[in-house]
Amino acid sequence: MKVEWYKEYSGCLNRDMEFKVYGHAGQPMLVFPCQNGRYFDFESRGMIHTIEHLIDEGKIQLFCCDSIDEESWSPSHLSNEHRTYMMEQFYYYIVNELVPRIFEINSYGNGGNYAEGIMTSGCSMGATHAVNFMLRRPDLFNGTIALSGYYDSDLFFEGYHDDIIYRNSPIQYMNGMTYDHPYVQMYRKQKIVICTGQGAWEDDMVRSTSRLKELFEYKDIPAWFDFWGHDVDHDWPWWLIQFPYFVERVI
Repeated sequence: MKVEWYKEYSGCLNRDMEFKVYGHAGQPMLVFPCQNGRYFDFESRGMIHTIEHLIDEGKIQLFCCDSIDEESWSPSHLSNEHRTYMMEQFYYYIVNELVPRIFEINSYGNGGNYAEGIMTSGCSMGATHAVNFMLRRPDLFNGTIALSGYYDSDLFFEGYHDDIIYRNSPIQYMNGMTYDHPYVQMYRKQKIVICTGQGAWEDDMVRSTSRLKELFEYKDIPAWFDFWGHDVDHDWPWWLIQFPYFVERVI
């Protein structure tokens, strides 16, 4: 399996950002780490190994990025205004800086052809990012496999709210989006998988995923919402099972 590590300066974030690429060709997938996580977590937790055969066959190429959750989503000593500012700067980093690099690197193994879109994925907070980026930019992202995500801002910001939080809270902006919005038609063509267990530490995720499912159904957006059993916990052992299960059926 071809593996490459990159460290590149981000003008949006005013720092070096790292990411790692697994594979040489195929459908590009951007993987967001769990809350406060790093670009190497997906590998160190064994997630890459679960789909190594598909990577080696050139069917999928994973791009694992870093996070800045400690400066944005995660409660901290920082002001809410600064946290949301950094949240949006991270958005600009992904769509304006990292996404072009993903298309470029992916094209090397695909005969110079650029992919039609990038899928997203992640677990826990990584799933939150995965769904949010796909919904905000369906022109760049053509699907998602999101595991155990939470799709609103209330758990992270309590009573605070501003325009940036709204733009990064799928339940809020999907609720406000009209049935005939141009993005809705684009969503209907995406490959969307949103899964959660119903075991330990998944109560909030079940509630959030259920609400998002209602909003998708109301707007006639086909998506695979999958609620696994009450023994399925919010933890890596289950994500190691769920991730290859869905990748093998979607890619």
